[in-house]
Amino acid sequence: MNLVKIQSELKAPKGQLNKFGNYKYRSAEDIIEAAKPICHKYGCYLLITDTIEHFDNRFYIRADALLIDEKNNIIAKTSGYAREEETKKGMDAAQITGSASSYARKYALNGLFAIDDTKDADATNNHNDELGDSKRFFLIKLLENTPYDEDKKQKMAISIESYTTEAQYDKAYNVLIANQIEDKDRISMGLNYNQSDIKKALK
Repeated sequence: MNLVKIQSELKAPKGQLNKFGNYKYRSAEDIIEAAKPICHKYGCYLLITDTIEHFDNRFYIRADALLIDEKNNIIAKTSGYAREEETKKGMDAAQITGSASSYARKYALNGLFAIDDTKDADATNNHNDELGDSKRFFLIKLLENTPYDEDKKQKMAISIESYTTEAQYDKAYNVLIANQIEDKDRISMGLNYNQSDIKKALK
Protein backbone atom coordinates (compact mmCIF):
# COMPACT_ATOMS: atom_id res chain seq x y z
CA MET A 1 0.00 0.00 0.00
CA ASN A 2 1.37 3.41 -0.99
CA LEU A 3 0.61 5.03 2.36
CA VAL A 4 2.72 2.50 4.24
CA LYS A 5 5.63 3.08 1.86
CA ILE A 6 5.31 6.86 2.11
CA GLN A 7 5.17 6.76 5.91
CA SER A 8 8.25 4.56 6.09
CA GLU A 9 10.29 6.75 3.72
CA LEU A 10 9.20 10.20 4.86
CA LYS A 11 11.78 12.10 6.89
CA ALA A 12 10.83 15.58 8.06
CA PRO A 13 13.58 16.96 10.33
CA LYS A 14 12.79 19.72 12.80
CA GLY A 15 14.22 22.60 10.82
CA GLN A 16 12.66 25.52 12.71
CA LEU A 17 14.02 27.09 15.89
CA ASN A 18 11.77 28.54 18.57
CA LYS A 19 13.93 31.30 20.05
CA PHE A 20 11.67 31.78 23.08
CA GLY A 21 11.79 28.15 24.20
CA ASN A 22 15.18 27.45 22.55
CA TYR A 23 14.00 24.21 20.96
CA LYS A 24 13.61 22.91 17.43
CA TYR A 25 10.35 21.95 15.79
CA ARG A 26 8.95 21.06 12.39
CA SER A 27 6.32 23.13 10.63
CA ALA A 28 3.52 22.06 8.31
CA GLU A 29 5.59 23.46 5.44
CA ASP A 30 8.55 21.23 6.42
CA ILE A 31 6.32 18.14 6.27
CA ILE A 32 4.73 19.15 2.95
CA GLU A 33 8.09 19.77 1.27
CA ALA A 34 9.40 16.41 2.50
CA ALA A 35 6.23 14.61 1.37
CA LYS A 36 5.93 16.02 -2.16
CA PRO A 37 8.68 14.01 -3.91
CA ILE A 38 7.74 10.78 -2.13
CA CYS A 39 4.05 11.18 -3.00
CA HIS A 40 5.04 11.81 -6.63
CA LYS A 41 7.21 8.70 -6.57
CA TYR A 42 4.21 6.54 -5.65
CA GLY A 43 1.69 8.25 -7.93
CA CYS A 44 -0.14 10.16 -5.20
CA TYR A 45 -0.72 13.76 -4.31
CA LEU A 46 -1.50 15.64 -1.12
CA LEU A 47 -4.52 17.89 -0.70
CA ILE A 48 -5.06 20.04 2.39
CA THR A 49 -8.22 22.04 3.05
CA ASP A 50 -9.25 24.38 5.87
CA THR A 51 -12.69 25.05 7.28
CA ILE A 52 -13.76 27.24 10.17
CA GLU A 53 -15.98 25.69 12.83
CA HIS A 54 -17.71 27.46 15.70
CA PHE A 55 -18.60 25.82 18.99
CA ASP A 56 -18.45 26.65 22.68
CA ASN A 57 -18.37 30.34 21.68
CA ARG A 58 -14.95 29.97 20.03
CA PHE A 59 -13.73 29.61 16.46
CA TYR A 60 -11.61 26.63 15.44
CA ILE A 61 -9.72 25.88 12.25
CA ARG A 62 -10.22 22.35 11.02
CA ALA A 63 -7.59 21.13 8.55
CA ASP A 64 -8.19 17.99 6.50
CA ALA A 65 -5.15 16.28 4.96
CA LEU A 66 -6.00 13.88 2.14
CA LEU A 67 -3.73 11.50 0.28
CA ILE A 68 -5.17 10.93 -3.21
CA ASP A 69 -4.05 8.52 -5.94
CA GLU A 70 -3.74 9.29 -9.64
CA LYS A 71 -7.32 8.11 -10.21
CA ASN A 72 -8.54 10.69 -7.66
CA ASN A 73 -9.42 8.04 -5.09
CA ILE A 74 -8.88 9.08 -1.48
CA ILE A 75 -6.34 6.70 0.07
CA ALA A 76 -6.38 8.23 3.54
CA LYS A 77 -7.73 11.30 5.31
CA THR A 78 -6.94 12.84 8.70
CA SER A 79 -8.03 16.02 10.45
CA GLY A 80 -6.44 18.43 12.88
CA TYR A 81 -7.94 21.28 14.91
CA ALA A 82 -6.52 24.51 16.28
CA ARG A 83 -8.37 27.23 18.16
CA GLU A 84 -8.22 30.82 17.00
CA GLU A 85 -7.17 33.17 19.76
CA GLU A 86 -9.43 36.17 20.25
CA THR A 87 -6.37 38.41 20.29
CA LYS A 88 -2.67 37.80 19.98
CA LYS A 89 -0.03 40.41 20.58
CA GLY A 90 1.56 41.68 17.37
CA MET A 91 -0.91 39.93 15.06
CA ASP A 92 -3.92 41.13 13.11
CA ALA A 93 -7.01 38.95 12.49
CA ALA A 94 -5.65 37.43 9.29
CA GLN A 95 -2.38 36.47 10.96
CA ILE A 96 -4.21 34.86 13.88
CA THR A 97 -6.23 32.72 11.47
CA GLY A 98 -3.09 31.86 9.51
CA SER A 99 -1.28 30.79 12.67
CA ALA A 100 -4.18 28.55 13.72
CA SER A 101 -4.33 27.10 10.21
CA SER A 102 -0.62 26.20 10.32
CA TYR A 103 -1.05 24.39 13.63
CA ALA A 104 -4.13 22.50 12.44
CA ARG A 105 -2.44 21.48 9.19
CA LYS A 106 0.65 20.31 11.03
CA TYR A 107 -1.32 17.98 13.30
CA ALA A 108 -3.43 16.67 10.41
CA LEU A 109 -0.22 15.87 8.52
CA ASN A 110 1.30 14.27 11.63
CA GLY A 111 -1.66 11.90 11.75
CA LEU A 112 -1.61 11.17 8.03
CA PHE A 113 2.09 10.35 7.87
CA ALA A 114 2.41 8.81 11.37
CA ILE A 115 4.87 11.46 12.54
CA ASP A 116 5.63 11.34 16.24
CA ASP A 117 6.39 14.87 17.44
CA THR A 118 7.94 13.56 20.65
CA LYS A 119 11.02 12.43 18.74
CA ASP A 120 13.52 15.04 17.67
CA ALA A 121 15.09 14.18 14.31
CA ASP A 122 17.84 16.74 14.81
CA ALA A 123 21.15 15.00 15.44
CA THR A 124 22.32 17.58 17.97
CA ASN A 125 19.48 16.83 20.37
CA ASN A 126 20.63 14.01 22.62
CA HIS A 127 18.09 14.27 25.45
CA ASN A 128 15.58 11.55 26.24
CA ASP A 129 11.91 12.42 26.12
CA GLU A 130 10.43 11.04 29.35
CA LEU A 131 6.97 12.52 28.81
CA GLY A 132 5.54 12.05 25.35
CA ASP A 133 2.69 13.97 23.77
CA SER A 134 -0.04 12.71 26.11
CA LYS A 135 1.42 14.33 29.24
CA ARG A 136 2.27 17.56 27.45
CA PHE A 137 -1.28 17.68 26.08
CA PHE A 138 -2.64 17.11 29.58
CA LEU A 139 -0.67 20.11 30.88
CA ILE A 140 -2.09 22.22 28.03
CA LYS A 141 -5.54 21.00 29.06
CA LEU A 142 -4.92 22.16 32.61
CA LEU A 143 -3.52 25.45 31.32
CA GLU A 144 -6.75 26.17 29.43
CA ASN A 145 -8.67 25.90 32.69
CA THR A 146 -6.69 28.63 34.48
CA PRO A 147 -7.55 32.34 34.80
CA TYR A 148 -4.33 33.40 33.03
CA ASP A 149 -4.67 35.87 30.16
CA GLU A 150 -4.12 34.65 26.60
CA ASP A 151 -0.62 36.10 26.34
CA LYS A 152 0.55 34.22 29.43
CA LYS A 153 -1.17 31.04 28.23
CA GLN A 154 0.60 31.28 24.88
CA LYS A 155 3.99 31.68 26.54
CA MET A 156 3.37 28.82 28.96
CA ALA A 157 2.10 26.58 26.15
CA ILE A 158 5.30 27.18 24.20
CA SER A 159 7.34 26.24 27.27
CA ILE A 160 5.24 23.11 27.88
CA GLU A 161 5.80 21.93 24.31
CA SER A 162 9.54 21.87 25.04
CA TYR A 163 9.25 19.85 28.27
CA THR A 164 10.89 16.43 28.23
CA THR A 165 11.46 15.50 31.89
CA GLU A 166 9.23 14.32 34.72
CA ALA A 167 10.64 17.09 36.92
CA GLN A 168 9.39 19.73 34.48
CA TYR A 169 6.01 17.99 34.32
CA ASP A 170 5.64 17.75 38.12
CA LYS A 171 6.50 21.42 38.64
CA ALA A 172 4.04 22.62 35.98
CA TYR A 173 1.36 20.18 37.16
CA ASN A 174 1.46 21.47 40.74
CA VAL A 175 1.25 25.10 39.60
CA LEU A 176 -1.60 24.50 37.17
CA ILE A 177 -3.63 22.31 39.54
CA ALA A 178 -3.42 25.08 42.15
CA ASN A 179 -4.88 27.54 39.62
CA GLN A 180 -7.83 25.58 38.27
CA ILE A 181 -11.10 27.45 37.73
CA GLU A 182 -14.24 26.02 39.31
CA ASP A 183 -16.92 24.81 36.89
CA LYS A 184 -19.38 27.60 37.67
CA ASP A 185 -16.76 30.24 36.90
CA ARG A 186 -15.41 28.33 33.89
CA ILE A 187 -18.81 28.30 32.21
CA SER A 188 -19.24 32.05 32.61
CA MET A 189 -15.77 32.59 31.11
CA GLY A 190 -16.47 30.34 28.12
CA LEU A 191 -13.59 27.93 28.78
CA ASN A 192 -13.58 24.43 27.33
CA TYR A 193 -12.33 22.10 30.04
CA ASN A 194 -14.15 21.39 33.27
CA GLN A 195 -13.20 19.59 36.44
CA SER A 196 -14.91 16.34 35.40
CA ASP A 197 -12.82 16.29 32.20
CA ILE A 198 -9.68 16.67 34.27
CA LYS A 199 -10.67 13.94 36.73
CA LYS A 200 -11.33 11.55 33.82
CA ALA A 201 -7.92 12.30 32.36
CA LEU A 202 -6.27 11.58 35.70
CA LYS A 203 -7.68 8.04 35.88
